Amino acid sequence: MKRNFIIVLFVFCVSVTISAQKIFDVKKYGAVADGITLNTKAIQKAIDAANKNKGGRVVFSKGTFLSGSIVLKNGVELFFEDDAVLLGSTNPDDYPKYEGIRALILAYESKNIAVNGKGIINGQGRELALAIDSLHHTGVRIDPKYNYRRMRPEDGRGKLISFVKCDSITMTHITLKNSPGWTQCFRECKNIVIDFMKVESRAYWNNDGIDLDGCENARITNCNVNAADDGICLKSEEPGLQNNNIYIGNCTIRSSANAVKFGTGSYGSFKNVTIENIKVFDTFRSAIAIESVDGAEIENIKVSDITAINTGNAILIRLGHRNGDKPGYIKNVSVKNVKAQIPFGRPDIDYDMRGPEVDYFHNPFPSSIAGIPGHLIENVTLENIEIVYPGRASKGMAYHPLSRLKDVNENIKGYPEFTMFGELPSWGFYVRHVNGIEMKNIKLVLDKEDFRPAFVFDDVKNLTMKAIDVPSDKINQIVFKDVSSSNLDNGAAKRKIEPEQNKFELPAH
Repeated sequence: MKRNFIIVLFVFCVSVTISAQKIFDVKKYGAVADGITLNTKAIQKAIDAANKNKGGRVVFSKGTFLSGSIVLKNGVELFFEDDAVLLGSTNPDDYPKYEGIRALILAYESKNIAVNGKGIINGQGRELALAIDSLHHTGVRIDPKYNYRRMRPEDGRGKLISFVKCDSITMTHITLKNSPGWTQCFRECKNIVIDFMKVESRAYWNNDGIDLDGCENARITNCNVNAADDGICLKSEEPGLQNNNIYIGNCTIRSSANAVKFGTGSYGSFKNVTIENIKVFDTFRSAIAIESVDGAEIENIKVSDITAINTGNAILIRLGHRNGDKPGYIKNVSVKNVKAQIPFGRPDIDYDMRGPEVDYFHNPFPSSIAGIPGHLIENVTLENIEIVYPGRASKGMAYHPLSRLKDVNENIKGYPEFTMFGELPSWGFYVRHVNGIEMKNIKLVLDKEDFRPAFVFDDVKNLTMKAIDVPSDKINQIVFKDVSSSNLDNGAAKRKIEPEQNKFELPAH
């Protein structure tokens, strides 16, 4: 009874707060919901009036409201009723920079802001990007950063939503569609709640679903993300940008890149991050990618209950040195309760906008945990992992047989992706330059035969393996090179190299 009373009281308090909030209907400020009239000024008048009132709800009722950039200010909530659509203009002149930000909805140093409701924000990103592209090629508006390799403009596309240095942000139940660039980016923001959001962003290049860049105290829950680039991405694009106390849970993600990713911009820190109950499908790259390549400090990361179907790779943990004075570090990472299925072919083939292809045809890639010489990833736990691999690897592409493990490309400065090392000598897990890794209750399954071993460990210290289940019709499924302080229990593998053979000379295939 007491618990029910508390819940009712909480709902009552929220209702009182909402009902007491003053309403600012954009139509009363001159907005026309015909999808043709440009309403930028009218919508901004409603926002400014709510801000002057020390807060209020700016309401979009049923209809389509065409607009350019609008600036969200302190205490203002944008609320979209059913069948309300905010439609981004396709004229690049309607998106001037504000405090260095270019987006349809933007905010700078604002507090207590929100974007809620059951309506849609549609950026018309492809149409806008093609307009910018045309202006470049006709010489009207030259893009100095134009990407001629991929024939796309880089400057001027902007984002659908961009909040910088804001505090106390709420975004719930809204649908975001068709951004010209990143769908939404929160940079140097804190106290963020994103709940029951739907993202459909496959309009153009760089269509990340949700990006946090140097943010603290953020919760992303119950979201459905379908993105032509990374689904949910934590970034640190400049030194000093710290991501702390982040929770991501109960989300479904489809991506032509990675589902959940740390990086690629990784200059600052990523600490105390929990990711759980994530469903991934039809995703080209990794279900989980944790990357420090620009000096970032990554620690205290907990990942659990991940289901990934038709996904190019299950897990990538990468410490590299692309930029920065010295490499960062990755330590204290726990990955538990993962089920993944890896196809033989490209899993995002149905996308009309897809990420870059792999350079050439490869054998199927294993999950990788890889540091660099002298800089080891530390204290990784993998528990209750089941991955189904396609097999069918060809010896014709075995550029690194077991006798030449030292020739596997370190690619220290490379862009971090699960394909970055080229041909790999294992089909399940490739682990290199790691100190402290526990693998417990790991089951690896092959649909078809693969000539490679399931596990390769190279320059690994303090390895523990318990209850490892691999196909029983092959021997030598676990291969060691420069492995010290290992502990394999008697049930570590159905077929494995015996402990006294751990320091053998690796045979050529």
